[in-house]
Amino acid sequence: MSYSFEKARFGLAALATFALALPGFAQDAAPAAAPAAAPEAAEQGGIEEIIVTATKRATNIQEVPIAVTAISEVQIERAGVRDIRDLPSLSPSFNMNSSNTTTGGTTLRIRGVGTTGNNAGLESAVGVFLDGVYFSRPGIALGDLLDVEAIEVLRGPQGTLFGRNTSAGALHIRTKKPNLTVTEAWANGSVGNYDFHNVQAGVNFPLAEDKIAVRFSAAWRQMDGYMKSTTGARSHDKDRYLLRSQVLWAINDDIELRLIGDYAKVNEHCCDAAITYDPAILPALFTASGLPANGGAPARGHAAVDSRTSNAEQFEERTRSWGVSGELTWDIGEIGTLTSISAYRHFKSGNHNPSDYVGLRVFDFPLNGSAATNGFGTNGKNTVFSEELRLQGEFGDRFEWLVGFYYSDEQIRGTTTGVLGSDYNQYLDAVLWRRAILPASAAGSLDGIVLPVPAGPITTYGQLRTAAAGGASPSVLFGGGLSQNGEWAANHFAQDGKSWSIFTNNTLHITDRLDLGVGLRWIDEKKDGSYNQLGGNSPACRNIAANSAALVALGGGLGAALGTGVRLTHCFFLTTEVGFAGSTAAAFSGPRFKDHELAYTASLRFALNDDINTYASFSHGFKAGGFNLDTTAALGGSDPRFGSETVDAYELGIKTTLFDRIRANLAVFHQKLDDFQVLEFTGTRFQTFNVPSVKSTGFEAETSTSVMDGLELQASFTYANTRYPKSCAPSTAIVNARALCGNLLSNSPKYAGVIGLSWEDDLPFGEGLTYFLNSSIRLESKRRTSTQWRNPGSLPNTVPLIDDFQANNEKVNARIGLSGAEGAWTFELWASNLFDKTTKNVTFNTPLRGGASAASVANASRGTFVEAPRLYGATVRVKY
Repeated sequence: MSYSFEKARFGLAALATFALALPGFAQDAAPAAAPAAAPEAAEQGGIEEIIVTATKRATNIQEVPIAVTAISEVQIERAGVRDIRDLPSLSPSFNMNSSNTTTGGTTLRIRGVGTTGNNAGLESAVGVFLDGVYFSRPGIALGDLLDVEAIEVLRGPQGTLFGRNTSAGALHIRTKKPNLTVTEAWANGSVGNYDFHNVQAGVNFPLAEDKIAVRFSAAWRQMDGYMKSTTGARSHDKDRYLLRSQVLWAINDDIELRLIGDYAKVNEHCCDAAITYDPAILPALFTASGLPANGGAPARGHAAVDSRTSNAEQFEERTRSWGVSGELTWDIGEIGTLTSISAYRHFKSGNHNPSDYVGLRVFDFPLNGSAATNGFGTNGKNTVFSEELRLQGEFGDRFEWLVGFYYSDEQIRGTTTGVLGSDYNQYLDAVLWRRAILPASAAGSLDGIVLPVPAGPITTYGQLRTAAAGGASPSVLFGGGLSQNGEWAANHFAQDGKSWSIFTNNTLHITDRLDLGVGLRWIDEKKDGSYNQLGGNSPACRNIAANSAALVALGGGLGAALGTGVRLTHCFFLTTEVGFAGSTAAAFSGPRFKDHELAYTASLRFALNDDINTYASFSHGFKAGGFNLDTTAALGGSDPRFGSETVDAYELGIKTTLFDRIRANLAVFHQKLDDFQVLEFTGTRFQTFNVPSVKSTGFEAETSTSVMDGLELQASFTYANTRYPKSCAPSTAIVNARALCGNLLSNSPKYAGVIGLSWEDDLPFGEGLTYFLNSSIRLESKRRTSTQWRNPGSLPNTVPLIDDFQANNEKVNARIGLSGAEGAWTFELWASNLFDKTTKNVTFNTPLRGGASAASVANASRGTFVEAPRLYGATVRVKY
């Protein structure tokens, strides 16, 4: 490619114009987004053909009747995508967030639809597939993207071809296969701020040319945490490595076997949150209870969010995972092609989770057991065996067919050990007793109630109230004189799930320009779930339960309300023994969850000409229900199961390729979800329920333009009105479901867009030297950040909770690089979230710090998880 000064001037001017046009460039501009154009296209002088496997066949993306974003290896590198957390910078329809753990608290969304995490019983509405193998939980899929060939983001239900739990869409990640003929090696290393280090390397070599080849790759990443606590702890850091080995064996001209094994280890500190709001009344209450006026949170408010400052002790997160898979492909001549993918995956995690989010000793979930907890800690294990068998072929030139079978067997085991700390009683004295219980009972109507478990001379509620006014601890007095310090429980959860399905997907070429596609999948799901306690000790809670029962029985409506509140708060759900009346932990075993469903899809594709394809499709998707693996799931005899989720999706699309330089695709969609699965943290417990109706309506546009040789512009835009309709739940539904009606789903912006600019050319000096510039911006509109937008107890009050929104924001990525002849080496400078925009992803009621009451939403203390700051650094790549 010859060098042109005029071409360079035009490219640099275009880049400058683009940058200056960005919102707020000269002021508070924006954070991370991504490039998008593969340089091969520019070298060909036009838009390159993109081949995807979204239909289990290698097909030109413009001929697939599915809305799909295809991301190439070059785009992944130029965008700095290290794991799927970074994909929103390339696909505006995709969104993800994590809460207090990445292993269990990660949510993936497509078109605003996703399943909130933090409960092992819930599966994602967005399926993740690596080389055809399904990852059953999103947290398991958060490893580094190593030696990846391409990523496909499939939007809308994908249940007929990609199997279970793809009611919102699917991520299909393909790694590079071993090369049977070429020996090659590659490596890259990066350094950056926050002491960032990243190394990836790999080698491929044939053992017998055209017969057997092996490929090895490895990645290591380390970074200091960007969230710093007032206690000195840090969180949101990175310390992980991944190893992958592959063997490809061409057994003969018709049979090929690919074996893959990987091992990954993570030892990180995730995830602390900032307290964004505290009621003004709390400091006086904390002081009256003998605690610091800040209640263990010296950093609070928007200043804490902006400076990414938290208050908790050190979080810890450790995981080990490994997996093996074998893919056998057999060309059986005229019969068709048989594909078998067998896989086994093992994932183990351990967490230390001081999720009171303050520097006091309120409660804790230790990683390792101790003598105080009989050796029990907090850990989990997930194992999955899966098998997929497909046979596909053609009848003449008009009919393409595929039939298949899928089976999976999953086991989940998890132990959560909760321990109450030395500040627990004083903390509840402030946020519960002095704030709500004592003022509500000040009239004295409850004073004569005799406490079944007295605290020394304190035998009545009136005596307790008088003693508390004199400075005594009402929590300890109500516990029969016992402190709750050190009370603990080790809670064990289990779920065994088996799923099988048979499926078919077929395309009839009615004419040379008109195709009819039909897909069916019969799905059968069975799950057995249980919760039992391995050990525990909560004597004060037993006394509190007994005294609360007296208030409920003898105190009328006021006594019932106060007694229930005291019991639920003091007998904290993860630190309480099971097996006594009034406990908030209830063991269960079954009943079995069983369900089956027919998922189906139909599409029509009509090619107006060789460059314009239109399509219309309908899909019925399914996501299985299961068990709420929480200690409160069976409380009061409740059924611990939650129901399955279904979706009906309609889509119209047009895909165009113009002048060999412009690719422009548009999709319009409407999705109606029935029995949408919701997991909500209420401030004291996790509650799972089904919302009868959710809808998502909108459109997506994706364009890629080869403006001139070496210069590409990409722009993608999504409008998604993903909402709970005003009549989303009947009056008989639980209040938490009804409170959602009439608002948007959390972390689902109505508008999101990505614009990327890529420029590559030769340098006028130095033979073979090339350079590239890459810049992109992701823009999104205001989005909600918590499940509830108002306090359910305040219905029909519609005053929103505090700090429930993330405002409009823009994030910019940029990268500049210099390469040697044939790309033998490359040096890059890069930045993500270039203008250090502070954004939040999940907002919640700070545990035990005073939930919102029916009277006033100002009663709620709020916490939030903050997204990554500006990251910048340099990368060197070499290949042989």
